[in-house]
Amino acid sequence: MTPKQMVNGVLANTADWAYDRVAIGYPGPVVHGKPLHDPFNLGPGWVGFNFAKALGKPVRMVNDAAMQALGSYRGGRMLFLGLGTGLGSAMIVEGVLQPMELAHLHYHHGKTYEDYLGERGLKRLGRAAWLKEVARVVRELKAALEAEYVVLGGGNAHKLDRLPPGARLGDNRNAFRGGFRLWAKTGSARQG
Repeated sequence: MTPKQMVNGVLANTADWAYDRVAIGYPGPVVHGKPLHDPFNLGPGWVGFNFAKALGKPVRMVNDAAMQALGSYRGGRMLFLGLGTGLGSAMIVEGVLQPMELAHLHYHHGKTYEDYLGERGLKRLGRAAWLKEVARVVRELKAALEAEYVVLGGGNAHKLDRLPPGARLGDNRNAFRGGFRLWAKTGSARQG
């Protein structure tokens, strides 16, 4: 999907909606509200695309995991891990959102966190070993980042039989709440 295709789809599906602003959760790094590079799993043209002009509304954009984290936040120090095609991550500390890019950091045996916790890891390891890795990473990152709790979201989070200690299950629908919170003047979280 290109950004133009996404915009055309949004405009077609919201033609009878009344709204005055747009929040976009982008599947890649976002700096100062703009994509840092084109996403790995979508078409080209996202960097430099004028979303506000194309949509005809003011736009705020954050990483998609950060948007879901924002919608999942219940105070304190929260780490969000999105278990999907890749691995999304964000942290919110006392209401300040900090998107993170943990996915491509070296983790184990020359592989990254995403190689273990993303879709490739699930297929390569099998479900039982993948579940152990998820529990291990949650435990280690929770301790290292001094998170009070971890929210596990993303498309593969529903495959968890048991949640690791200190973790709770997220919901992809929380991204909608995150989009509203992204525009809130006062809210339970703000961008760092």
